[in-house]
Formats: sequence, C-alpha cells, structure tokens
Amino acid sequence: MNEYLPLRDVVFNTLRQAILKGELEPGERLMEIQLAERLGVSRTPIREAIRKLELEGLVIMVPRKGAEVARITEKDLNDVLEVRCALEELAVELACKKISKEQIEELESTLVTFKEAIRGKNLTEMAEMDEKFHMVIFEATGNARLMQILNNLREQMYRYRVEYLKDKEVYDKLVEEHESIAKNIIESNVESAKDDIKKHIYNQAMTISKNINSSVE
Repeated sequence: MNEYLPLRDVVFNTLRQAILKGELEPGERLMEIQLAERLGVSRTPIREAIRKLELEGLVIMVPRKGAEVARITEKDLNDVLEVRCALEELAVELACKKISKEQIEELESTLVTFKEAIRGKNLTEMAEMDEKFHMVIFEATGNARLMQILNNLREQMYRYRVEYLKDKEVYDKLVEEHESIAKNIIESNVESAKDDIKKHIYNQAMTISKNINSSVE
C-alpha cells in the first residue's frame, strides 16, 4: 500500500487492480467486512472504494445481494477493442518507420521472455510480458501523445488480456502472431504489420467473446 496516498485512495487502487488483474473475478461478490479484514481497514474506505468502482463500471450493485464485480460484456469488449485496433494500427505504422536498433533488440528480447512465460504457464507473467511486447512498439512510435492515450487504454485492456490468456489453446497462435508482428516492424513492412495487428486483435476478440458466451450458458 502507498503510505503517501489517503487511505480511501489506497483501498480504491488496491481493489481496482485486483479486478483488472482478475484476482477479483467477474460476478464475485464484494463483502465489505471480509475486504476490510483482508486489507486491515475499516468498512468506511471499502464502501467509498466500491462506490467509485461502480462509477467506473467495474462494480455493479445487485438488488438484495449487494456489490459484485461487473461481468465482461460483449459490448464493453467490442468498444475497447475497436479503439485499440485503430490506435495500434497507427502505432505499428509509426514503429515501422521509427524503431531504433536498441528497440529492435528489446522487442526480440521481449519475445523470448514471453515464450518462457508461456512455457511456465504463469498467467500473471504472461499478461505482463504480452503487455510489455506492445509497450515496446508504442515507445518505438516516438509519439508522446499516442503513448499517453494507449497507456490510458492499457489498464482497461489488462482485464481482457487476462481473460484471453486463460484459454491455453491460444498460446501457440499468440506466439506466432507476436513473431510476425515483430518481423514486419523490424523489416519496415507497414501494410503487413497493420494486417498482423488487426488479425491479432480480432482473434483476441473472438476468443474472449466465445469464453463470455460459454460462461453465460
């Protein structure tokens, strides 16, 4: 916990990250007493945090049941991925033109680490290395404003990224997609890199959508 922030903000940030990282799962009830004991605080900052999380759409209030983590809906998924697709197409185009030798080495190193994380089947590590792969591309654009927008979207994406990586059947395909994206950026193949990123995001949307629908049935 960050000792420099007000307690209510610390509790809010802690619960928010737990939801985004999937530690608190969609549909899970948020019991004030249990959360207060778990975080070593009173119920007041827990209640305030839940109220703020509701405003962000990460928590919903269910009649006669109380607060629970909002489920991922297809509408939310499609909204986020449409924005992501447009921004990442621009990012790979700029990266093709501007990526430095050092950034190429970092991209290749991240690919290796990502494969190791997949072999180790560590979900958190996989999500973090998947995120880092895309972050190297964003940094290679050299566009501070674009990076700022993508960073804001990154936290919203984390929840979907974890959901996607729960499906072990996608791992081999995901490695292939990353390798192809990296190869085309390094070789400055703009149109191929843009096609790669669109397919990459489309495949992610299809997998998460399938998982959402199967969990509802």
